[in-house]
Amino acid sequence: MTGTYLGMPSFPRAADASTRDHRLRANLRRATHTIRAKRDRAVAELDDWVQLRAAGAAVKDRTLRHLDHYLVQLEESVTRAGGTVHWAADAAEANRIVTGLVLATGEREVVKVKSMATQETGLNGALAAAGIRAYETDLAELIVQLGDDLPSHILVPAIHRNRAEIRDIFRRRMAEWGLPAPEGLTDRPADLAEAARLHLREKFLRAKVAVSGANFAVAETGTLVVVESEGNGRMCLTLPETLISVVGIEKVVPTWRDLEIFLQLLPRSSTAERMNPYTSMWTGTTDGDGPRAFHLVLLDNGRTDTLADTTGRQALRCIRCSACLNVCPVYERAGGHAYGSPYPGPIGAVLTPQLRGLASPLEESLPYASSLCGACFEACPVAIDIPEVLVHLRERVVEGGTVTLRGTRTVIKPAKRHATERTVMRAAGWAFDHPRVLRRGQRLLARTRGLHPGRLPGPGRAWSDARDLPEVPPESFRDWWARTRGGSGRKGEPS
Repeated sequence: MTGTYLGMPSFPRAADASTRDHRLRANLRRATHTIRAKRDRAVAELDDWVQLRAAGAAVKDRTLRHLDHYLVQLEESVTRAGGTVHWAADAAEANRIVTGLVLATGEREVVKVKSMATQETGLNGALAAAGIRAYETDLAELIVQLGDDLPSHILVPAIHRNRAEIRDIFRRRMAEWGLPAPEGLTDRPADLAEAARLHLREKFLRAKVAVSGANFAVAETGTLVVVESEGNGRMCLTLPETLISVVGIEKVVPTWRDLEIFLQLLPRSSTAERMNPYTSMWTGTTDGDGPRAFHLVLLDNGRTDTLADTTGRQALRCIRCSACLNVCPVYERAGGHAYGSPYPGPIGAVLTPQLRGLASPLEESLPYASSLCGACFEACPVAIDIPEVLVHLRERVVEGGTVTLRGTRTVIKPAKRHATERTVMRAAGWAFDHPRVLRRGQRLLARTRGLHPGRLPGPGRAWSDARDLPEVPPESFRDWWARTRGGSGRKGEPS
């Protein structure tokens, strides 16, 4: 990888390469199946999981409906607690704000807590352009950074790497970023973790500025919350003198009582733990304890546009647990890089096109990166109906229509590359509206079964190259019913 998502090809092209990588597929299959099994056991321990899931979805929906109110309340609470709130309309503005804040401290190094929002904005690149070096402190993010790689999973960004690859990266690159890897480093997990701990400890003790995200932001008190498993986040959040948190506007929850629900849903869905090992919460600044300056950058970057879509807005419920990735057959085979976004898997297929708009072949292709099997919906702890949003976005790609872009209602044209699909679907719709034509067509297909090709010609070839064409039955259900029941069905039955 090149360390940037810019210029990524469409999903089918990227997946064509990744699905041929047998080592990648083996790494993914082993990791996702392990996480999936543990998660199932952790969820099964709770008798009220269904009710918790419904409560989480309800709180998120209510918050999104009144997001303007809760964001203002959050700003007032953070300011009252001694923090400073900044508003960023897009990624460029967020990066400009953070870069300016770091430069104002006089520092040229920052330590980072794992943050999806800063991956989304490409903050590390912006900091580097300003002469500031950002050190990732999450173990998996460290592996990705040292390897000049890109994250391929929301929770386990280096899931595509096995232990031997990680050992080689540590041996080869750690010295360039700070403390070198120990002599004779093996690929034992304990040895790799110790090497990372020693490497990062020096960063924690030296850094004056930290950058974080947040899993949740509580509006009533202005409290931000980070949940993690390693303790690196707590080191970043408490040791530096200045803390800058970049948080998507959808991360707000109204009250601590609402937070209680998500602190049960998130650990079991992500790491299959009853409770995550570290839950760090901070509210503004406190004399003699923690950072002396706290800045909260609230990031929009397409979220308001997504909120305007009554079907697609449910993607903003996401709490970044990655449960949908671990059950997705497409993700398991294609890997995270094929999605060309910090948000891979099923949630990325619905979130990325909405945040970025259908601006390129990559975003147009993502709604099709799914088998629509529904496993992602079943696994989602906040009940995001991802298949419903995927179909909704496919309709937008093929038919165009009215959408909100950068706060303005506008009409987008249908994608050019889907003209054949559009024609076929319209013809199918017309046939279903004319039962006699449909019946004659079915009988014609049944009588010519022996002549049907194994692959579709022309534009349909790409579809049938990866799938078996469905076998046409010798007779339709209607004909079977009429033949076996003599066409004497009761009213309302086929005839």
